[in-house]
Amino acid sequence: MWRRLINDQQYADYFAEVVELERLATKICEFAPALVPGLLQTAGYARAATLAMNAFATDEYIEDKVSGRLERRHILKDATRPVYWVVLHENVLRVPVGGPAVMAEQLERVAAMARERTALVQVLPYAAGAYALMTGSLKLMEFEDAPPTAYTEAVYSGNLLDDPAVVKRANAAYDLIRAAALSPEASLALAESAAEDFRRCASTT
Repeated sequence: MWRRLINDQQYADYFAEVVELERLATKICEFAPALVPGLLQTAGYARAATLAMNAFATDEYIEDKVSGRLERRHILKDATRPVYWVVLHENVLRVPVGGPAVMAEQLERVAAMARERTALVQVLPYAAGAYALMTGSLKLMEFEDAPPTAYTEAVYSGNLLDDPAVVKRANAAYDLIRAAALSPEASLALAESAAEDFRRCASTT
């Protein structure tokens, strides 16, 4: 229990319960409009994103947050790992968080997770235009012996939703996102192409 309390300090108060639910989930579906989801992040990407949002923080604080982010990824390595389906807006592939080398490594990891079938990854392209959930991110979680939940996040706040009617609406919105996204094969090709572009850019700087 003490270890859990210590570890939970690595997460914002509004997110600590979500981390616990991720460990129990049998299925996780995410839509990410701006950042690679934490479960897929590399150390370099996590560090750059955390530093961007905490410009005056100490190195110790940054590294503690990065450590917590990387620890969450372990649920995808377990034999009982959840089904993980993620839709990334094309923004996520294009904004150079941490610079070209960091982005190349990050997108290569996303592509590797997709190829290994650890995650089913789709990309919502710019060409899709307006889309459901334009106001933010969404995480849907299903459990063996508990009702499904939805989680949405804004700046320095998050909402864990378990009202059946609200979760049903969130699922419907996610279905629309999936329908508008590229196929997994086309999404993988786009992610690998973006990674190659970043890698080429990193080698010339």
